[in-house]
Amino acid sequence: MTDTVTDSLLDFGDPADLERLRRDFRTWLADHPLPERCADEPVPVFLHRWHRLLHSGGWVGLDVPREYGGRGLTALHQVAISDELGARGAPGVPRIGYLAHALLEFGSEEQRARLLPRMLSGDDVWCQGFSEPGAGSDLAAMATYAERGPDGRYTITGQKLWTSYAQHSDFCLLLARTERTGAPHASISAFVLPLDRPGVTVRPLRAANGDDEFCELFLDAVRLEEAERIGAEGDGWPLAMTTVSYERNALDTGHLSKYGLLIERLRRRAHEHRESLPDGLLSEIGRCVVDYQVLVAHARRRTAERLAGQAAGPESSVDKLLMTRAEQRLYETALKVFPEELYGEGGEVFGDYLYSRAASVYGGTSQIQRNIIAKRLLGLPGDGRR
Repeated sequence: MTDTVTDSLLDFGDPADLERLRRDFRTWLADHPLPERCADEPVPVFLHRWHRLLHSGGWVGLDVPREYGGRGLTALHQVAISDELGARGAPGVPRIGYLAHALLEFGSEEQRARLLPRMLSGDDVWCQGFSEPGAGSDLAAMATYAERGPDGRYTITGQKLWTSYAQHSDFCLLLARTERTGAPHASISAFVLPLDRPGVTVRPLRAANGDDEFCELFLDAVRLEEAERIGAEGDGWPLAMTTVSYERNALDTGHLSKYGLLIERLRRRAHEHRESLPDGLLSEIGRCVVDYQVLVAHARRRTAERLAGQAAGPESSVDKLLMTRAEQRLYETALKVFPEELYGEGGEVFGDYLYSRAASVYGGTSQIQRNIIAKRLLGLPGDGRR
């Protein structure tokens, strides 16, 4: 099963090199199984243990240069590791790749040398301060403001929301506006925010399921040095697009392999129970397969573009819509095919179904993604508003 899924996703680059990497990783996984989550252990604490274990084997930051703590390989090598983990239903590679590449592209040499090795090793835990109460999906509408003083230092005031696991983090990749009257996309800058800095308050939000993944982040006249800005003033928007391009590529996150496992289950059930499944449900399974294959093609295209050195752009909004559609339809169909997963102690599909409902909201709503596609890819006129 695993070979079937993974081999269908990656077949470009140097196959022999990738296959050696996969074999080495499979051997390592056999000797280092996924640790069990302790009773009452917070999810981010468990994932941090997994992060440290993967790093100890050299499986984090494969596409980061060696001088910054990586292995100096390619994006394809890192994707292959994510693919292997997804095919086993294991937690993915720690989702710091998008932050690491933001620092690689926009950070100073001093920032890269100081921050990246500790980020990759898990010595420092990072979160992402993008969304705000009034600017979740419409990121360009953010109000958090960084005022630069005569001494070059910044005073930052504002609030961030949905900051995942900030209560367990040491640093935040923060976006703030550095011009009040400039064009929205050109007046955003990025900063390294130590979360123990005076004026920073982290307040966890308790979700309906009891989880406290999300946090509010309050910034009350927080002082940051000029050296804590990443890139030039106004680089915040392209930096943000770099990060989301990694978040929205289903190969980077291992989602494709995870979807592939469920697709294979649906195919087997369709073949084994073709006479008893209603025609409408068979058609739904077929649509899931098509959605999956379309998503595979787009994810492979984005990976090839990155290998060719192409910068991230608004095309990632297409990927986000495709992943949302594929995920939501897949788990909705799976519940109809495997209704037993609604009951008992199992219910993994049901849990994934519930989480998939948020896919059209987190990371930018589907409506916002369509607006971006319309304006920035198709060149359609706006409605006169922001």
